[in-house]
Amino acid sequence: MISKRNRIGVLGGSFDPAHKGHLTISKEAAKKFKLKKIIWAITKRNPFKKKSNKNIFDRINYCKKIIGKANYIQVKFYEDKIKSNKTFKLIDYLGKNSNHEIYFIMGADNLINFHKWHNWKKISEKCKIIVFDRHGYKKKSLNSLSFKRLNGNNLRFIEFNKVNISSSQLRKI
Repeated sequence: MISKRNRIGVLGGSFDPAHKGHLTISKEAAKKFKLKKIIWAITKRNPFKKKSNKNIFDRINYCKKIIGKANYIQVKFYEDKIKSNKTFKLIDYLGKNSNHEIYFIMGADNLINFHKWHNWKKISEKCKIIVFDRHGYKKKSLNSLSFKRLNGNNLRFIEFNKVNISSSQLRKI
């Protein structure tokens, strides 16, 4: 039986700055999983990283530039609405719409420490998790506690033609 629910992708992060890699995995996820839309859910601050040098409004505007004509991608800021920067709270909020089937998108680098995220196991119960391989992170992510516990249980690891770029590298330029 085919689900009548809308498949929604969520790519969260500080997007400091957004780049071609974010766009590439969004396009790939949309195509591979037949996602109706993808939300780039921007956070003021990633709890695992230093504070951003750019304010949230500048990062939102830059994301919109990067997206260009990919109108199925929406840039959203939910923290004020959900009173949290936790992924679990965002997925819970978006999941209240029973019409949505949620796919959380992340890079392999995030999977390595996913077990440290707030309610990480519950995130995997509320949505499907799509992990995109990233240059230099495959071995560590496939050996991670998160992968071992969740693989096959709402988690898919996707190998694809990677874009060798990161926000960290761009901030150094």
